[in-house]
Amino acid sequence: MPPQKIETGHQDTVHGIAMDYYGKRLATASSDATIKIVGVSNNAGSQHLATLSGHRGPVWEVAWAHPKFGSILASCSYDGQVIIWKEGNQNEWQQAHVFNDHKTSVNAIDWAPHEVGLCLACGSSDGNISVLTARTDGSWDTTRIDQAHPVGVTSVSWAPSMAPGSLVGSGLTDPVQKLASGGCDNTVKVWKLYNGTWKMDCFPALQMHTDWVRDVAWAPNLGLPKSTIASASQDGTVVIWTVAKEGDQWEGKVLKDFKTPVWRVSWSLTGNLLAVADGNNDVTLWKEAVDGEWQEVTTVET
Repeated sequence: MPPQKIETGHQDTVHGIAMDYYGKRLATASSDATIKIVGVSNNAGSQHLATLSGHRGPVWEVAWAHPKFGSILASCSYDGQVIIWKEGNQNEWQQAHVFNDHKTSVNAIDWAPHEVGLCLACGSSDGNISVLTARTDGSWDTTRIDQAHPVGVTSVSWAPSMAPGSLVGSGLTDPVQKLASGGCDNTVKVWKLYNGTWKMDCFPALQMHTDWVRDVAWAPNLGLPKSTIASASQDGTVVIWTVAKEGDQWEGKVLKDFKTPVWRVSWSLTGNLLAVADGNNDVTLWKEAVDGEWQEVTTVET
């Protein structure tokens, strides 16, 4: 399929994009304080479907919830707010919930695996992580990780709901609730929910970066025997962190020094391909070889 250019209609920089579950709609977040929803199709190009206004500052990220919960989108902004949007009639969006406990910029959001429920992690420059969970009556509960990264949280990513090595669909265990976070303290941290309280699940914090961690992404495991997290940093490196089993120490390996800040890391659905977006406007795809070394598969023309 040839690359398709999409006109978003934003008046300023686009910071975040997210494709919905079916690959039919794109949501974009911009410094113009709006979110745009664009319909994309192979033959008809793109069409503007909706503009969501409610933030009072640049919008950094947007994220679609799993469709089993309906048509729901979350956004986070420099204004300190997280807004959860719900689509009623087609292309008519309402604010279902506005969360404004954070006093400074909310930089990152990530929906939990759908097995966990309708649950959103939010990371803020105030150093805290909030986890919002929808209740059946339409209200939202909040749990917090206070001072997760005291100088600021830049990124959050949920672990897969199934523990590594467990059989797919065995259904015998409660879903795992774990998070990875990255921050301005140059570290990656792992958190686990124990009896309703979030506790750090890696000792010490994962430290191989020498500058801000810009993004973290927990790989889908699909029954693989290990957990894997990728982290991208202002220092130009991407690190692949792995742990074989619960309670072991995480081990880090530098994927590559890109010699320019690395903004984003993103896994394929099967967890075997890693996309890396860097400050040279390059997107590269990486795959782990049989010997455990990571190899560049391709560069995406942007």
